[in-house]
Amino acid sequence: MNSKTELFTEEPRVAVVIPCYRVTAHIIDVIEAIGPQVWRIYVIDDACPDGSGQHVLQACTDPRVRVLPHAVNKGVGGAVMTGYREAIADNASIIVKIDGDGQMDPALIPLFIEPILAGEADYTKGNRFFNLEQVQSMPRVRLFGNAVLSLMAKLSTGYWDLFDPTNGYTAIHRDVARLLPLDKVSERYFFETDILFRLNTVRAVVVDIPMEARYGDETSHLAVSKIIGEFLFKHLRNFTKRVFYNYYLRDMSLASIELPIGLLMLLFGTVFGSYHWYESAQNGVQTPAGTVMLSALPLLLGLQLVMAFLGYDIASVPNRPRHSRRRHATSLRKKQP
Repeated sequence: MNSKTELFTEEPRVAVVIPCYRVTAHIIDVIEAIGPQVWRIYVIDDACPDGSGQHVLQACTDPRVRVLPHAVNKGVGGAVMTGYREAIADNASIIVKIDGDGQMDPALIPLFIEPILAGEADYTKGNRFFNLEQVQSMPRVRLFGNAVLSLMAKLSTGYWDLFDPTNGYTAIHRDVARLLPLDKVSERYFFETDILFRLNTVRAVVVDIPMEARYGDETSHLAVSKIIGEFLFKHLRNFTKRVFYNYYLRDMSLASIELPIGLLMLLFGTVFGSYHWYESAQNGVQTPAGTVMLSALPLLLGLQLVMAFLGYDIASVPNRPRHSRRRHATSLRKKQP
């Protein structure tokens, strides 16, 4: 029997986490659509003013359901982390997260857990951009916003091969969830991207799962104008922390030198060139060729060094699943006399 087969001989215990806030009209239909491959369902009532948790207790007879109420609203990220903690404590094998508003089809759950069971991924997430015809059903504002957020997320998380970072349809292996600092994950709408950043710091393998974008009569609680500043700040913070962790604290490489030198040369070239351009414009004289070169050369070299760093970073996307390594190491220890 090979090592990959040995890793997954036990029956997986798949748990589903559903954060609930103003989803009373949809939550029962979502639960009823969850297939028999799921072992337990955690419904987190995030201090919902409509009483989503109580509604589930009264209207749902599924024995797999556990309702976890919050005394105060913690946001979608805080609700998901509550579900993660409970699923880990109950020793679930894989934890799937879907929303309670009906946008995420529970029939897709097998597609999300299959790469994890096969030892090919630690974490899977939905991607609504694979099928161009289906993308046309997405509102144009969301389409543009997701494209911009995806570019920023590639920089801050280090997962250059992923798209649609705010997609909340996800699945994670228990062993990898245990490695995450759940108390530090962003509790509001940034949590999907924040958890990707933290997955990169533990070198977890993340895989996109193609899915269809579905929009019905549900109401989005995300106001782009209110979160754009917060997202920009947190992306910059996570990028800085990721670079420090991966390129200076845990390891050093040529990329560790290329980035700071490249940024310094870009800064010098920009400041030096701007100053002398302004001086020449004010005095009405032509800037000397030597001054132009002294500005252009650092800019070109700095850009080249930064691009070299990005090339190294893109090639460094994690590709060895963490939970497979942990399970294999455990099985080897058990075999030792």
